[in-house]
Amino acid sequence: MAEQIMHNIYRIEIPLPNNPLQTINSYIIKDKERTLVIDTGMNMEECKTAMLAGLEDIGVNLEEVDFFITHMHADHCGLVASLIKTRLPIIYCSLSAATEIAGLSKPEYWDKAKSIGHLIGFPDEELHCAINKHPGHKYSPRGQMSFSIYKDRDTFSAGGYDFTCIETPGHTAGHMCLYETEKKLLFSGDHILADITPNISLGLSYEKDLLAQYLKNLDRISMFDIDLVLPGHRNLSTDCKTRIHEIKNHHQLRADEVLSILGYGSQNAYQIASRMTWDMNYESWEQFPAAQKWFASGEAIAHLKYLEEKKLVFKEVREEVYYYSLSQRN
Repeated sequence: MAEQIMHNIYRIEIPLPNNPLQTINSYIIKDKERTLVIDTGMNMEECKTAMLAGLEDIGVNLEEVDFFITHMHADHCGLVASLIKTRLPIIYCSLSAATEIAGLSKPEYWDKAKSIGHLIGFPDEELHCAINKHPGHKYSPRGQMSFSIYKDRDTFSAGGYDFTCIETPGHTAGHMCLYETEKKLLFSGDHILADITPNISLGLSYEKDLLAQYLKNLDRISMFDIDLVLPGHRNLSTDCKTRIHEIKNHHQLRADEVLSILGYGSQNAYQIASRMTWDMNYESWEQFPAAQKWFASGEAIAHLKYLEEKKLVFKEVREEVYYYSLSQRN
């Protein structure tokens, strides 16, 4: 079923089976010409069934739909190709997101992911399982897609609303939000979530300090006049500035925790992740599924990169694995 948020704006909660996130919010901007769907769910039958039922509930013909994808994660883009009917719809996103989405179906993307896994200290016996069970590997879009590239501050209209694209790299390199000035609405994707903290990792590029970019873009969004945040997961938010402050504080505590863990000696990202505090229903690190260890290790390496750039930790390479310590070795 679809929930009406405002005039011509609806939310469909798409289930994410066997995923800690539980659901994703897909937003529908209904229009007489071309209806806009913001994010889709994974390439799974359960997601497709919920999407089609929600669109039917509000009288939207799938052949009259275009898409806006906030970023490349499979829970946001995975279903898009499977929803294409007789005509190729327009898929709006950033250039980086289009490149990332196209890469998900290529073997070399996952080969590079494995090489990153080795660098961060992921055990070989777990790495294969982590990659094979990664949602981006299992549930990414398959099929022909036509992207329309939007840049920061580009604008378009749908359903009687005028939207401005806001590039917000951090959660991913190609993340983009939508802002509606008159109604003070922010479709935030995974940049700002009200109930959980967005995962920040380095993806496939160690050169980019995505956590620093993420924090910078939180500050940027805090300058906007926002009455309602419509996030990619769970509840809507009416206090954007407070939530931004909470998220920034969370990452400061995370960084402090990493520094505390390194007080016990040099460690790699996988080892550090195993000692970090996680809001998960497992009694020990050993009980974490391999895919969850992958996301946790990605979060650890993002904070390590952030601290490395601030010269608070130092990296060395031992046996082709990155190790970190609080002091620089001669």
